[in-house]
Amino acid sequence: MSHLSTVFVTGGAGYIGSHCIVELLSAGYEVVVVDNFVNSVNGPDGESVALKRVEAITGKTVTFYECDLLDKTALENIFAKHKIDCVIHFAAIKSVGESMEYPLLYYKNNLIGMLNLLEIMEQFGCFQLVFSSSCTVYGEPNFLPITETHSVGHNITNVYGKTKYFIEEMLEDITHANKKWNIIALRYFNPLGAHPSGLIGEDPIKPFANIMPLISQVAIGHLPILTIFGGDYSTPDGTGIRDYIHVMDLASGHVAALNMLQKSHQNYKVYNLGTGQGVSVLQLVKTFERVTGTAIPYKIVERREGDISVMYANAELAERELEWKSKHSLEEMCVDFWRWQTMNPDGYRTKSTKMTNGHR
Repeated sequence: MSHLSTVFVTGGAGYIGSHCIVELLSAGYEVVVVDNFVNSVNGPDGESVALKRVEAITGKTVTFYECDLLDKTALENIFAKHKIDCVIHFAAIKSVGESMEYPLLYYKNNLIGMLNLLEIMEQFGCFQLVFSSSCTVYGEPNFLPITETHSVGHNITNVYGKTKYFIEEMLEDITHANKKWNIIALRYFNPLGAHPSGLIGEDPIKPFANIMPLISQVAIGHLPILTIFGGDYSTPDGTGIRDYIHVMDLASGHVAALNMLQKSHQNYKVYNLGTGQGVSVLQLVKTFERVTGTAIPYKIVERREGDISVMYANAELAERELEWKSKHSLEEMCVDFWRWQTMNPDGYRTKSTKMTNGHR
């Protein structure tokens, strides 16, 4: 790998993006980051609080621009300033429930943002891309654990998953048309945890969509009770089963994908990033209680529209070809997230900038 490679990271101030940048910097990549702060916290002077902490963790600098991918001119200006070698595209809105309420917002943001980015990449002769996809493209599974050969697009249960599927189709089409493209799509399962330093973690601006922040908000006393959607799934305890993966494992998966793109021309390739273990929501809650010594009162309500019952990965392809494997246990995910939460009870914010429920 050339240690002078410059990686352009979209959505890099967010939860997964910020953790990934730690790994990229540690691996010797230069990083240029954009984010529009629609689901991440900005500090004074329009800087990303998370990225300032990434610099503290790594001792390296991050070049950051506040930019929305729907603003094509702004994107073009950034590409004109830097010699970008490859792109990691995280930027997307990603709440399953919200996507069912605001489908147009999701289609516009996720699809047009991707189109703009691809056109600008092509314009500047940059053809290396790692795309942040999702296991939601598989829909309700036909078999488990899910391999990359599982059908996609047929019974996707939510709009968010459809945007990821449509983008994957788009990427496959452009790689057919132009062999210069070298693209890996990573289908994530369910990221949890935080950097072991406790300096960066998950702090969404929108009402919490992911389960781990909700669990720890209850544990720290900010929320009275955890709401679990669905207790009547055909699973051992009735709650949904997911493949929870430590965010630092996910981050190292992106570095492995970039290394693969630099070593060989993939054209277009997809990989699952998961642990291969199915864990129910209640198992996660009980594990969190056990390792943190906290109590999590919960109530079970009706299923949420768009949710899948059981989903976990077969990640052997990534192990074989990317030489990547998840290392961290469920216990570590809980301990690391609790460390982040207790060190940062209000996340990245001061009391005056508490979360609002606004949609832009």
